[in-house]
Amino acid sequence: MPDYRTIEGTSAYTYEEKRSRFIATAAFADTEDKALAVLEHVRAANRTARHNVYAYVLRQGGRTRYSDDGEPAKTAGTPVLEAIGHAGLSDVIVVVTRYFGGILLGTGGLVRAYTAAASGALAAARIVTMRQVVRCRVRLPYARFEQAQRLVAAAGGRLEDPVYDDAVTLCWKMPAGTEAPLCAALGELTRGDAQVQVSPPEYAAF
Repeated sequence: MPDYRTIEGTSAYTYEEKRSRFIATAAFADTEDKALAVLEHVRAANRTARHNVYAYVLRQGGRTRYSDDGEPAKTAGTPVLEAIGHAGLSDVIVVVTRYFGGILLGTGGLVRAYTAAASGALAAARIVTMRQVVRCRVRLPYARFEQAQRLVAAAGGRLEDPVYDDAVTLCWKMPAGTEAPLCAALGELTRGDAQVQVSPPEYAAF
């Protein structure tokens, strides 16, 4: 499965145009339920706002959805969706809350404002690359710990916190499909005593 880019956590950005305030919230969401939960949270926090426009893009099934939430057609939800596409992101929802300032912006003004707000929230987010990884762990005697760490690092694994007791359990993640040579090297290091446990592949930031 190919790598893809998304955001980590949430981010926000506020844009003002002729006394109207556009507050954009961008959040990671890899399912429709998560995306809708973010939308409902933003709506609940902004009950007095006139509009809560949104768009989201999910990697699974290539699903996209957007809403103008009462704004003129194609002036709000579409620009937000296009901002996500321009950023090259998936598994993201952007909600733009508008507090009306009393001055009509016109269709062009609305497109510009919603684009600026959504793009600002995405620019403020931490972008991460998601790829298929496996999580690995192996239990070793302390005498082999440092050598094993070096082997994992040289193979492109990202070490996580080890677990210490009467031996040490080394934990790491690495790109799926690259683990076999490392498992063999660790087996040689421990003369066949260490058995590497490898999880099924999953998407994670890497």
